[in-house]
Amino acid sequence: MAVLKLYRDKLKHNYKYLDKVFKEHNIDWGIVTKLLCGEEAFLKEVLALGVREIHDSRVTNIKAIKKVAPDVQTVYIKPSPKKSIPEIVKYADVSFETELDTIRMVSEEALRQGKVHKIIIMIEMGDLREGVMGDDVVSFYEKVFELPGISVVGLGANFNCLHGVMPTRDKLIQLSLYKQIIDAKFNKVIPWVSGGTSVTIPLLFNHQLPQGINHFRIGEALFFGLNLFTGETFDGMHNDVLELETEIIELTVKPMVPSGMLAENPSGESYELDESLYGKTSHRAILDVGLLDINPKFLIPEDGHEKEKLSVIGASSDMLVVELGENQSGYKVGDTLRFKLRYMGALSLLNSRYVSKEVIA
Repeated sequence: MAVLKLYRDKLKHNYKYLDKVFKEHNIDWGIVTKLLCGEEAFLKEVLALGVREIHDSRVTNIKAIKKVAPDVQTVYIKPSPKKSIPEIVKYADVSFETELDTIRMVSEEALRQGKVHKIIIMIEMGDLREGVMGDDVVSFYEKVFELPGISVVGLGANFNCLHGVMPTRDKLIQLSLYKQIIDAKFNKVIPWVSGGTSVTIPLLFNHQLPQGINHFRIGEALFFGLNLFTGETFDGMHNDVLELETEIIELTVKPMVPSGMLAENPSGESYELDESLYGKTSHRAILDVGLLDINPKFLIPEDGHEKEKLSVIGASSDMLVVELGENQSGYKVGDTLRFKLRYMGALSLLNSRYVSKEVIA
C-alpha cells in the first residue's frame, strides 16, 4: 500500500519559522487544516505545535479538532450551509459568513444554544468566490450588528482561490479601509482584518503589507513552504513536510511507444505518437497508486531520482506508470519511489482511504 508520510520535525520547523515572522509583525494567525481531511494522527501533530486557532471547511473536521483539543479556537471558513448551522454553532467558535439570512439563522441558533457566535464577514475583492460586494458592505454590517447572539470579530477576503486574482497592496489597503469605515460609522472596533493567506506572505516579506492587515490564515505555506508568487520554496522552509512513498509492483523493459489501434483511454485522453521514439525502450515501473488517489500532475519526483530520468507517463484508476530510463540505481520490484507533492495532490491523498498515513518522528 502507498504511504503518505508527515515529517514531524519539518512541520515543527516550518511552524516556528512562520510563528516568529508573524509575532515580529504583531499579526495573529491560525492554521488551515482542511488539507488534512480530519486525519486524526496528522491533526494531533499540528495541535501539538501549540496552535491557538484552527481553520477548516468541514464540520466533521471541526468536530474532530474539538475532540482532540477543546480549548483551541475553531474557525469554519466558508459560508454556513443552513442545514449545518446547529453543528457549526456547536463546534465552531467562529464562522465566515456572507449571507444575511444565514447569519440570522446563526443568531437564532446561538441563542438556542446559549452562546455568542463570532463571525468574520467576507468581502468580495475580485476573485469572485465568496464575499459581500463592496457597495453593500456598510448596509450589510448595519443589519448584522442588530442581531443578538452574534459578535463580529473581523472582516476578510480571499485571493487566488478561484480565478487566480493575486493580493496587492492596493487591494489590501482597500480591505483595511472597509474596517475603518465600519468602525467609525458604527462606533465599533472590529479586531481582525483577515486579508492574509499563504499567497499574501510575499507581500509581508517585501514590506508591502498594509499595517491594517492583522490576521492570517495559513495552510499551504506551512505544509509546503511555497511562495505562490514565484513557485519557489521560501528560504529557510521545508517543501517536503508531506511525502508520498509508493511501491514498485512491476518493473520491465518495454517499448516507449504503444502498438495497435489507439482510442481514448477511460480518462478521455488520446495518446499522440512520437515517431522519434519508435524502436526505443525504457525501464517502465508500475506503482501502487492511481487516479483514485491523486492526479499525476501534482507529483514531484524526489531529487534522488534525477539520474534515473524518472518521468511520470500516466495513470489508470489504481496504477501509476513511470519511466526510469536506464534504471541506473538498479530498482527492482518491491522497492519504493518517493514523491514530493503539490497542495491538491496531498489533499486527494489525504482523502483517499486506500493510502495509509504515517507520522515520521
